[in-house]
Amino acid sequence: MIELSRRILAITPTDSNIWQTLAQTELETDDLDRLEQTLGAWQKAVRHPPAAIEDFQGTLCFKRRDYQCAERHWLAYVATKPPASDAADEYDSLADLCAAQARWEDHAAYRTKAIAAKDSAARRVARAVAFLRLSNWDAAYADIEKANKMDATDSQVKEWLPQFERLQLYLPRIKELDAEIAKSPNDFELFLQRARVFTVAGRPLLALDDAERAFKLQPASMRARIQTGEALLDTASAEEAAKLQVGRLSRDREDGHVSEQALLELGVNDALLAQDPKNVEALVARAGVLRSLQQLTLALADAQAAIAVNEKSADAHFVAAHLFDDLGEQKNALTHARIATELDPNDSAKWSFRGVLERQRADFRAAIQSQTRSLQINESLLALSEREQCQRRIGKISEADADLRRIRELGP
Repeated sequence: MIELSRRILAITPTDSNIWQTLAQTELETDDLDRLEQTLGAWQKAVRHPPAAIEDFQGTLCFKRRDYQCAERHWLAYVATKPPASDAADEYDSLADLCAAQARWEDHAAYRTKAIAAKDSAARRVARAVAFLRLSNWDAAYADIEKANKMDATDSQVKEWLPQFERLQLYLPRIKELDAEIAKSPNDFELFLQRARVFTVAGRPLLALDDAERAFKLQPASMRARIQTGEALLDTASAEEAAKLQVGRLSRDREDGHVSEQALLELGVNDALLAQDPKNVEALVARAGVLRSLQQLTLALADAQAAIAVNEKSADAHFVAAHLFDDLGEQKNALTHARIATELDPNDSAKWSFRGVLERQRADFRAAIQSQTRSLQINESLLALSEREQCQRRIGKISEADADLRRIRELGP
């Protein structure tokens, strides 16, 4: 088609219909460099360049992410007063352009102009979604209701109406938070609360807006970091989440979100650390919560920060041991586990975990000694099972059998 069009143009270079066919084909094949050349040649070839050139120029700029250029050309096209349906399509494109730049006020304004040019159920839905980004709830619901009345069978209506109905369940709480935020616009905790509501309501983009605001207000907040990361992951922006060192999150099995309890605990420890950045207990506790969320890099940073503040903290070394083990660094894990037991020799859990690490490194005699120390402090099925395994590995069958009998006595 491209070569045929060029041959025809060589004979009739002023035929705008052929130029348009050529430009459309190059656009559909994403041959943007040739499209640019075609538009330039078309402009020069005809005495009165048609408005379609402005439309093509705008699309070319948009595909190249030159949004200012695209907007200029598309507005120039609209100024030529094309048919209402074409003008509406152009306003749709201008709205998409604004969405790409997070210009939400302009986004909604162009949606309104598209409706004024040619109303439809789909355009009502699009503006309703635009109003959501502006927290203009009443206008959003007025549009979605109007769209449903216009055409309940429209694909956009069928997709979005259930989502609006779900969000409506949470609107009372959202509006309460809206009012509180209006009074205290720098209270990052309010933004985090509203972000959480949006997450549970299935509106990750709105959650992301609020979480990012909170994170900007309080960059040290780990809760803000995790909620921002969760929203990014929910919007398929894993690379952006990775920039925050947030990876795949461990989530609640029932609702698929980070647990409310984990967020509350992060918030409590954030507050303690805001008062005293060297609060070892808060650093260790926050590391534990982050580990439960599978955010090992962030958790290890907190554990190491706690050790830097107090190298005699057995709990800091203990959580560091667990994290190194999770990361597959068993040698470092065992080093910290040994330090933890030396600093706190009366904790059975620390001795048992040290024994597990020693068993993983095939130091079975040391592992037996560690599990024995653990059992002397507090008898547990885990320590007995670990010691039984290790005793069998070095041929202490009678001792292993004795442990197995005890396991069966204690077991269900």
